[in-house]
Amino acid sequence: QEYLVESGGGLVQPGGSLTLSCVDSTNIFAGYAMAWYRQVPEKEREFVAVITNGGVIAYADSVKGRFTISKDNAKHTVYLQMDNLKPEDTAAYYCNRHPFDPFAWGQGTQVTVSS
Repeated sequence: QEYLVESGGGLVQPGGSLTLSCVDSTNIFAGYAMAWYRQVPEKEREFVAVITNGGVIAYADSVKGRFTISKDNAKHTVYLQMDNLKPEDTAAYYCNRHPFDPFAWGQGTQVTVSS
């Protein structure tokens, strides 16, 4: 069963913006901190941003000041607003609880930043 469904990726030019969404379809992670991660081929998945149940937020240094994580508890959805995108942001983006549940990875959504 797919618990987390990501969407919103696409092709965007450098400097552009995208907003990713992650729906917790069964609300199984209610009360958990939720995070975004990203992965490029042949590299390990890396942390991008986290938001706790109490609203505490942290970002990887590489995205600080450009990305914004938020959530809508009523919709069981976590968002990642990405501004001023750079080619090095190109990756598949995934959400999961934090620390991640290895059995909860979804399909992810591809973000490609290219001119």
